Amino acid sequence: MMKPSVSMPLLLLPYLLFLIAFHPCASDSSYDGLLQCLSNRTQPSDQISRIVYQQTNSSFTSILNAYVRNLRFNTTSTPKPLLIVTPLLESHVSAAVVCAKTLGLHIKIRSGGHDYEGLSYVSDDSFIILDMFNLRSIDVNVQDESAWVQAGATLGELYYRIWEKSKVHGYPAGICPLVGVGGHISGGGYGNMLRKYGLSVDNMLDARIVDAKGRILDRSSMGEDLFWAIRGGGGGSFGVILAYKVKLVPVPQTVTVFRVEKFLEDNATDLVYKWQLIAPSTDVNLFMRLLIQPVSSRTQKGEKTIRASVVTLFLGGADRLLSILSKDFPELGLKKENCMEMSWIESVLWWADFDNGTAPSALLSRVPDSVNFLERKSDYVQKPISKANLEWLWKKMIAAGKTGLVFNPYGGRMNKIAPSDSPFPHRAGNLYKIQHSISWTEEGPDAEKNYLSQIRRVYSYMTPFVSNNPRGSFLNYRDLDIGITSDSKNSYAEGEVYGVKYFKGNFDRLVKIKTAVDPTNFFRNEQSIPVKA
Repeated sequence: MMKPSVSMPLLLLPYLLFLIAFHPCASDSSYDGLLQCLSNRTQPSDQISRIVYQQTNSSFTSILNAYVRNLRFNTTSTPKPLLIVTPLLESHVSAAVVCAKTLGLHIKIRSGGHDYEGLSYVSDDSFIILDMFNLRSIDVNVQDESAWVQAGATLGELYYRIWEKSKVHGYPAGICPLVGVGGHISGGGYGNMLRKYGLSVDNMLDARIVDAKGRILDRSSMGEDLFWAIRGGGGGSFGVILAYKVKLVPVPQTVTVFRVEKFLEDNATDLVYKWQLIAPSTDVNLFMRLLIQPVSSRTQKGEKTIRASVVTLFLGGADRLLSILSKDFPELGLKKENCMEMSWIESVLWWADFDNGTAPSALLSRVPDSVNFLERKSDYVQKPISKANLEWLWKKMIAAGKTGLVFNPYGGRMNKIAPSDSPFPHRAGNLYKIQHSISWTEEGPDAEKNYLSQIRRVYSYMTPFVSNNPRGSFLNYRDLDIGITSDSKNSYAEGEVYGVKYFKGNFDRLVKIKTAVDPTNFFRNEQSIPVKA
């Protein structure tokens, strides 16, 4: 396992007094008490010096920033944790939970990348971070087609370890290799095989979790209610996810990918309209993501247009793919030279924008090429948007600025799983999910205000065309604009506002389970599942 590069000496009283003066939110009891408690509960106790980081430690900032993927939450004014705890063992997690609860310290649980709203490492309360990145072991069992993967592993690491053992197995999860397994799976988790195999949580067999009493539980000991809740309800509301046992799925030796782009002047509107009819209903082995982006016109200098890009994974060969699309989607104009046949692991690299020929070991890197300021939102579309309304939308998007849309088709396996099977309710009846997306590099509050205004305008323009009563949202695209609770109180009434958007009819069951397993609401964030008396 990876260990912190700089160790921290055990806290001495003069150092403690300096630290308290340095951080106005700190208290003698919180620092001294937590370290003493962890030492008492950890064998050998000297390991505490390897897993606890204070603000004055030389590695504190690098540890904190290593998994910040949104620069909006990495400024001098962003609230910082009192301590960061980086467990090396499951027992460290258990001890941290018990000690933090005993001392009344608020824990934020972080297991990797994305986290669009920074809820795993930012709070207005005094808080500590429990950072799971050291717990990243992966045990692949090809014989029973399963794998145990710890919460601090990344998707890239999981895909690589599967590929090491088998060239004809994969796992249906996200396309971004840097995403942490812990949050991705517990929030639902989807990728470019969802039409064939469903979500990540639809292929989850077991889990290990530390509950609010510090107990380490598996599926058998936690019970089916709690196991149901962490299959899409967000693990951080119920405990600390340690690991999942996931079901591997078969993939063919040859898959096919392609990317086709069209602009408004190339009849992109016709392509987008037809995509809505075909992408959710075509062969289940075919996933066609559609990217909509305002860009500079190629033909009219100084003018803007819309680019529509179809990005595809087909679980099979190019000839079969061409046969399907020539019949179902001739508007795409797909040709054999557009298609690239490759192995599944090569398609993982291709979708992650690595150069062709990149070695699979690149998936083991945890360092992003770049980190930007960003905002994301989500929607579900249940009826095709007409050509006239698409043309109206293009004009609004161009006028608004640079907000893009990502359409992810449903259908296939997603139509066959009941909305109550897991907390994730957005199943049959949805044609596709939209991710609203904007990123920027300019610093400062004026830039943030400008870009947030842009994406909020586009989100408002989509209102007539998306789900309603409630307007659905995807938990893993956290969006504080749709509702927020006081992090210290987390009331049911506040939680219901965003809860029904994420979970629809499953929200009340999640509240019931939360109230049973964590009645004091120890595990909480601004959009966690609340308790109800």
